[in-house]
Amino acid sequence: MNRPLGPPVDATPAPWPSRVTLEGQTVILEPLEESHADALFPHIGGAANAWLWDYMFTDVPSSLAEIRSRIARQAQSKDPFFWAIKVKKHAAQGTAEAEVVGYIAFLAIVPAHRSIEIGHVMYSAALQRTTAATEAIYLLGHYAIRDLGYRRLEWKCNDLNAASRKAAARYGFTFEGVFRQHYISKGRNRDTAWFSILDSEWERGVEAAFEQWLDPGNFDEEGKQKRRLESFR
Repeated sequence: MNRPLGPPVDATPAPWPSRVTLEGQTVILEPLEESHADALFPHIGGAANAWLWDYMFTDVPSSLAEIRSRIARQAQSKDPFFWAIKVKKHAAQGTAEAEVVGYIAFLAIVPAHRSIEIGHVMYSAALQRTTAATEAIYLLGHYAIRDLGYRRLEWKCNDLNAASRKAAARYGFTFEGVFRQHYISKGRNRDTAWFSILDSEWERGVEAAFEQWLDPGNFDEEGKQKRRLESFR
């Protein structure tokens, strides 16, 4: 009896992400270093920024010493693999004129299956709802799929995190379902929503939508978008 099998695919493992800097028009993703901690603390540390950590697995760092220690560990990690997010003050300015306002990571990196996740998304108030926030996702997606050859790009979040779910849909990720009682996080249940973009989807429209949305012609003189990202897909 012949049973259905999946189509054959190239089984060559993808390479591991390298410590490269990814630069766009508005944002620079720089491999995270302990030296980024001092600039990050005002944006993501202390009681005033505790709300940023509601859906993270750890609590807000309460002191500069604590964030330095935490960032030092993250900088040495290979999975998750962290980048500092630096926003340019003006599009033409380089790394020296950019401010560190958050971080982001690749994780669940499985080269043998060419699967990789974007996560540990720490977008400070200075980064949220900005062009740079969207371009950071584009840069990571392009690097993972186009440069490294991964065929599955994942996004996961607490199912109660409405903002993250909305962002995943806006970026072009497909909702795949909810893993119920997936974690116990900070003493609370966490159901995890799963999303993905496949390489074929990236190549057939998701990438082009990002690029058309990011085109300077899509923004007015005040930097407001003329068309929404979703409208380009």
